[in-house]
Amino acid sequence: MTLQTKNNDHTTPLRRDVNLLGNMLGEILVHHGGEELLNKVESIRKLTKDLRENRESDTYEKLKQKISNLEPPIRGQVIRAFSIYFHLVNIAEQNHRIRRRREYQLREDHGVQPYSLESAVTNLKENNIEKDVIQNVLNELSLELIITAHPTEATKRTVLEIQKRIANILIKLDHPQLTSHERENIEESLFNEVTVLWQTDELRHRKPTVMDEVRNGLYYFDQTLFDVLPDIHQELENRLEEVYPDEDWTVPNFLHFGSWIGGDRDGNPNVTPEVTWSTLERQRKLVLKKYDAVLVELMKRFSHSTTRVKISEDFLNTIRKEEETIPEDKRWRVESEIYRRKFAIILERLRQVGTSRVGYETADELQKDLEEIQENVHYHHPTKRELKMLKKLIRQVKLFGFHLATLDIRNHSGEHETAITELLQKVDITENYAELNEQEKVDLLGQVLRDPRPISLLNEDYSEETQEMLKVFQLIREAHKEFGKRSIQVYLISMTESASDLLEVLLLAKEAGIYRLHADGKVESNLDIAPLLETVDDLKAGPEILQTLFSMDVYKKHLNARGNDQEIMLGYSDGSKDGGTLTANWRLYKAQQEIHEMAKDFNVGLKFFHGRGGSLGRGGGPLNRSIASQPVETLGDGVKITEQGEVLSSRYLLTDIAYRSLEQGVSTLLEGAAHVSRETEQATSWEEHWEQVMEDIANASLEKYQSLVFADKDFLTYFNEVTPLQEISELNIGSRPMKRKDSTKFENLRAIPWVFAWTQNRQLLPAWYAAGTGLAGYADQNDQNLTHLKQMYQNWPFFRSTIDNLQMALTKADMPTAKEYSALVNDREMGERIFQNIVDEYNTTKEILLKITGDNELLDHQPTIQESVRLRNPYVDPLNFLQVDLIKELRELDETDEELLTEVLLTISGIAAGLRNTG
Repeated sequence: MTLQTKNNDHTTPLRRDVNLLGNMLGEILVHHGGEELLNKVESIRKLTKDLRENRESDTYEKLKQKISNLEPPIRGQVIRAFSIYFHLVNIAEQNHRIRRRREYQLREDHGVQPYSLESAVTNLKENNIEKDVIQNVLNELSLELIITAHPTEATKRTVLEIQKRIANILIKLDHPQLTSHERENIEESLFNEVTVLWQTDELRHRKPTVMDEVRNGLYYFDQTLFDVLPDIHQELENRLEEVYPDEDWTVPNFLHFGSWIGGDRDGNPNVTPEVTWSTLERQRKLVLKKYDAVLVELMKRFSHSTTRVKISEDFLNTIRKEEETIPEDKRWRVESEIYRRKFAIILERLRQVGTSRVGYETADELQKDLEEIQENVHYHHPTKRELKMLKKLIRQVKLFGFHLATLDIRNHSGEHETAITELLQKVDITENYAELNEQEKVDLLGQVLRDPRPISLLNEDYSEETQEMLKVFQLIREAHKEFGKRSIQVYLISMTESASDLLEVLLLAKEAGIYRLHADGKVESNLDIAPLLETVDDLKAGPEILQTLFSMDVYKKHLNARGNDQEIMLGYSDGSKDGGTLTANWRLYKAQQEIHEMAKDFNVGLKFFHGRGGSLGRGGGPLNRSIASQPVETLGDGVKITEQGEVLSSRYLLTDIAYRSLEQGVSTLLEGAAHVSRETEQATSWEEHWEQVMEDIANASLEKYQSLVFADKDFLTYFNEVTPLQEISELNIGSRPMKRKDSTKFENLRAIPWVFAWTQNRQLLPAWYAAGTGLAGYADQNDQNLTHLKQMYQNWPFFRSTIDNLQMALTKADMPTAKEYSALVNDREMGERIFQNIVDEYNTTKEILLKITGDNELLDHQPTIQESVRLRNPYVDPLNFLQVDLIKELRELDETDEELLTEVLLTISGIAAGLRNTG
């Protein structure tokens, strides 16, 4: 199997890798299925490619006939051949990204790579941004990335590890001084790994447990993030010192990773308090293991002897006293090797964490010991030649503590209301809290929160559900004691609709002793409470909800105890599902602006938490573009973004890719925040006009979207039949159910399978539908409006990002291929009617996007991505054709055929790999 790419110097190494891997796969196909298998794969690929270039009916019929004639077991092998080919191409493309980054670094003219830390600092210097402005921005800068276990990673862990080994071997082939014998050995190793990939079952045989997901998430901390995060900070410090050589710089820890895995209870009954506790234990176990390995290495290197260097007497005396606290057989026996004696003490205390009094109680104690070594080394080590390994470890301890990653807890607002209703009823405060209006709820909760006395009784006096809720908050209290307060810092409330939703959580925290009102009026609060604004209506209501809270004395005291900062999560998935991608993105933008302006009046700091998915229909896209598209005035606020399951392997499996992804985000945020910090001018009149334009476009888009998704009585039936939604539920890719409740209602369907299903059938409707009507409707009003849209695209990062994401969505969508899925709709007339509606809107959207950008084809300004999608299509199409035939056959059976179902699931996995998107 080979992939023909345009011949130019930039892509030559990529073509070499793809062809090498494709030829190896072809050889493996012959070994396992003979020439017949390879010939079938090649003939299908050629027909599909021909069909792409010229959609002749004769070619189409030949292709359909060839696919229909496939039978088990060779049919499953054909599916796997195309699927595995995509995995190999994805690896080759990632390796090429690494190669390109190194090419920039090796250029004699030292060309600066865009969106690198070097380019960011250079740009700040060229724009005359002063040192004080930059340092103030660094002191306030905050970028948090939160890994989640949403059921979106279709590739299982074993396959990811094989892919990583293949990637590492490919990198070796770029070494300029390889001998022919060395190259032969490397290629042999590569062939063996591709063979193992072919012979490995890529489908999970059971749904992963929450703890499986925890292990998968920790894999990225173990493999890349533990080292990459401190490297990013150090690189920024180095570049600042290089570009501003006369200044002293302090780069605080502004980049952090957190996790939802094991803490996200919303709709997942498998996330119990016991599971959350086990998650925290596993995180601590991993970070202690990582510290242990570094300390052992440091002990080898710090062989300094007091016969050769001068050591302070205080340091010597401290070590003598500390040695008395650990067993004699754990002490370092060479008295003159003073640092090794200290490291022996540190290692023993580290290994006893959580098990005995000898162990460190907090990571701060470990940090203090390491800094004590660092301080003494300065007395005898050459200046400006710092021992980087020790410095890096100190930063790692500051970053990761003994908790590794802050674990967010999330639950649905309705669960809290149910528990509060029972708590208040049991103590005769009110008979049915849930039936009170919002103002009555707020007044009552405020009254109870001002009373230092608890209202809860013994747990056994409550229903099982309320007992479980109380256990969650008791767990948070105990986790703070055992793992430190950084272990759990935020409680997120999904489907927040009113101020009472946050006050209910504050009351539950009060009952667990996490929020305490002392007799002298002093308030102690150890948990941030964050609303999750998801639907279009909730985003509109967001500013009013928070203004109500900021105006309440009881909530203001809670905020004061938390540093006067408020976190707000913005949901991209449900907003898009509710109102379409263009409307949702605009409502998200406006909500940030309005909340930001309102919070300034209350002197409250903000952190916006962007609940983006990996796919375009859920707010996906590169990290740096996500940051740049936010309202410019909010870049100085803290930024927090989810990193969903499907993007973890593509961004964080390989060290160089992880580094590049993170530096792109950091450089964008740093530059944006520095410029905002210096500039204080109000928005210009044309910017205000653009916002009104977007308001009109969003309203028209919303009307169009809802006319199909909600007003068309046949739409839900069409969706269920024209997509592989039913079959996706059989794919074991997540511990969480696909629906919030056991219901077929649209509102109870999670946004993830909603997007996943549309991606599979190549319509990608959630990522673009209704945008064209809004944009074209405005452009058609008069001759000047199209000019306005062009100006907005050139000068407004939000609008440019929106248009570029729409282009990407339309490029990955494919209406001729999508039409194949019409065969799955039982009511042909209904299916054709709705599909034609979608096709018409696709054409409208494509036409207006090209007018706005001035391009001839979609993504002309991003030729690398454009070419990648174009070249992948002939390999994705056969999987789509096969998927339609297999689903049709499967749905006609009275009982499930396991072999047939497995083949369907293989096509789902393959299409996900080919389009590099799932949910």
